[in-house]
Amino acid sequence: CCVLCLCCVLIVLCLCCVLIVFCLSHCRYALGMEDGRIKDDDITASSQWYETTGPQYARSEGDGAWCPEGQLEPSDSQYLQVDLGRLTFLTIVGTQGRYARSSGNEFARAYRLNYSRDGLLWKSWRNRLGNPVMEGNKNAYASVINDLHPPIVTRHVRLIPVTKLSTTVCMRVELYGCPWDDGLISYAAPEGQLMMPPGYPIASLNDSTYDGTRERRRLSGGLGQLTDGVIGLDDFLLTRQYHVWPGYDYLGWRNDSLGTQGFVEMEFVFDRQRNFTSMKVHSNNMFSRGVKIFSSVSCQFKPHLIANWEAEPVAFKTVLDDRNPSARYVTVPLNRRAAKSLRCRFYFADVWMMFSEISFQSVKKIKSRTRLPMSLVLISANPSASDSPDVSNTPVLIGCLVTIILLLVIIIFLILWCQYDCKVLEKVKRHNPTLKSVEAKGRLFRCFYFEREFGMMSANSCKERRSYWCLYLSVFVIMLVLNMNYFCPAACGGGYAEPDVTQCTPHQCFHSNAPHYAETDIVRLQGVTGSNMYAVPALTVDSLTRKDISAAEFPRQQLIFREKLGEGQFGEVHLCEAEGLPEFLGEGSPLPDRDGHSVLVAVKQLRADATSQARNDFLKEIKIMSRLNDPNIIRLLCVCVSSDPLCMVTEYMENGDLNMFLSQREIESTLTYANNIPSVSLSDLLHMSVQISSGMKYLASLNFVHRDLATRNCLLDRRLTIKIADFGMSRNLYSSDYYRIQGRAVLPIRWMAWESILLGKFTTASDVWAFGVTLWEIFTLCKEQPYSLLSDEQVIENTGEFFRNQGRQIFLYGPPLCPPSLFELMMRCWSRDIPDRPTFEGLYQALRPHVSQ
Repeated sequence: CCVLCLCCVLIVLCLCCVLIVFCLSHCRYALGMEDGRIKDDDITASSQWYETTGPQYARSEGDGAWCPEGQLEPSDSQYLQVDLGRLTFLTIVGTQGRYARSSGNEFARAYRLNYSRDGLLWKSWRNRLGNPVMEGNKNAYASVINDLHPPIVTRHVRLIPVTKLSTTVCMRVELYGCPWDDGLISYAAPEGQLMMPPGYPIASLNDSTYDGTRERRRLSGGLGQLTDGVIGLDDFLLTRQYHVWPGYDYLGWRNDSLGTQGFVEMEFVFDRQRNFTSMKVHSNNMFSRGVKIFSSVSCQFKPHLIANWEAEPVAFKTVLDDRNPSARYVTVPLNRRAAKSLRCRFYFADVWMMFSEISFQSVKKIKSRTRLPMSLVLISANPSASDSPDVSNTPVLIGCLVTIILLLVIIIFLILWCQYDCKVLEKVKRHNPTLKSVEAKGRLFRCFYFEREFGMMSANSCKERRSYWCLYLSVFVIMLVLNMNYFCPAACGGGYAEPDVTQCTPHQCFHSNAPHYAETDIVRLQGVTGSNMYAVPALTVDSLTRKDISAAEFPRQQLIFREKLGEGQFGEVHLCEAEGLPEFLGEGSPLPDRDGHSVLVAVKQLRADATSQARNDFLKEIKIMSRLNDPNIIRLLCVCVSSDPLCMVTEYMENGDLNMFLSQREIESTLTYANNIPSVSLSDLLHMSVQISSGMKYLASLNFVHRDLATRNCLLDRRLTIKIADFGMSRNLYSSDYYRIQGRAVLPIRWMAWESILLGKFTTASDVWAFGVTLWEIFTLCKEQPYSLLSDEQVIENTGEFFRNQGRQIFLYGPPLCPPSLFELMMRCWSRDIPDRPTFEGLYQALRPHVSQ
């Protein structure tokens, strides 16, 4: 044990410095509209309707909103403007309408985004396909989150609502991102060029998102793909984006097209004078196609924009690699040279040179009128946050390492203590054979709690218990080492501390503070298309081919795209019309008779650039779906796998998902009849509950674990028939229902059992927990998110209270519409101990009598 513990300490010490390098930046933090960090004076507008709908009410809190004056016309350009106070890497925009507790119903169905880095020159944001309009809200109360692809570097933002008809518009806004501490405000370079290799697609290597000017085949005065955080793949013809052309991720040049100079010259302008330590350039190295990293680089420095270039450059020669074709970062040391502008010449090593990302490491230069003694410089070198240098995180790392070592020492001490207790108890047993349940009466009770939780009560001796403790200590340390979250600076979101976004940049560690012990198990919950993927313990699939798939091949030209429902890392979910599908499926088709007309279907599509593992997972998902045949479960209808992209076609219900359906209705009453308000009856709600329990009973009978049961994953047809689906996770509409890990929305923590969050353990019993929350949603008519008064972090803390079971856990309240017996059933679903929860068979039998009444 002691040897193992010492080895673990050495592993931690060796890997700490390695893993800190791999902390990725995820700039997705609220910038302060809701919490007030953005002041009222920094929020302005072109106009306002009333004083109570002024720009300061555009924060995403309370019942207020910003409303421009009068009816918004299609030709209007009314705007809400936010000054972020400093250059910011903006990645997400969230919007909401004016609900005001049902007294307001104004929202923006679409909007444009303008931005400026200096408040004078305004630029119009466009997505990677050139579309400047973003989808807004569909109602007044649901928030819509839009990821900016590409993200932008800006200080000033204008949201401009767009309408096709004359209407009243109100907006509430939250902006997400992080400070842009690189300080780079523009770069200039030659335009990218076309590559037309024989036998390969034409690659357009231009900077398609550049927001500066393009004159005489040169880019100047803006930023673009070299600063968007997207790293190009090893094969430059492949892209990380969808629906774009080959070579999209790279900016590239051919040697002979730039004259006889043999280099590419780029200029970089910064917000202020800085001391530059290094430059990192991500370069392609596919030498088999004439592409290599640059052979050398020479950089000149200019202290001021109106000064001359300094005569002495910094030169750096790279080590060329003709064996490994992988794209890579090349770090160029800049020797702490002070400048506000750089001019670098990158020399060709082959026919082509391609870059996908360039970043700089620098420290803001401290200005002083007189030369101070070193002691005074050290004291005065701690200015305000806006002018502070980018100091090293070494003290934070040392503190983290010391904390980890102390923690391991404490664990070793506890193990040795338990060993001592075991020896004492063994002596007591030998001297008093009649002593009963000595573990419950002796000093070993201190270890009983952990032994009970981790399954060690079956150990027959202290020796076995020591083996268990050593095993669990090893697992704990390995999990600690593998979780990079512990090695990120606390100021940047590492550990469990609330990240201080004022101290972090896109190139520092931003990491969600999800529980480390569940993260590695849970991150695979999201399937390749962004939809949930069933957990099927009995089904193991290592390799799948077309012959393993029983579903029929449908002609893909008969699928007509209507709407994108959601997307994941390697695929998308589309709403399509399938022409001739009932006739194709033939007699016994699960689809309603449409007299030859097309029917709505959901199509999960794998992207062409998906990895082989994603492709295999997609085929595995098809095989899993093909086994499902129940009236309350969405069925796989057919597939398109004879050619790329691979597709699976499933049912889709015309009434959409249950969450949206119920949230737009009221409980049936005389008032709803008189005013023709859409409504549902209590009998309808009970009928829905029975159907969901029936579908889950069927899944449980196959040992299928859904892992994301909620009203958003229940689809509804015109007869109020429910079918349980699995793609709610991929939809932006419900992104706020998921807790983000590493920037991805994968954890529906408000529906998850405590053991799923804390231990990554998904079972039918954890689905029962989610079913209880789903019942709660139904009987609140989906008007409120579960645990709406708790933040995500507080929800996670609450699961810890369930684990400790000391009576401090918070339960959901009983909905007013819910019969007491039904709420008692919900409470049983949320039992702390798994055996105390009902089965789906028991739930179905308990709910059926309510419907008959």
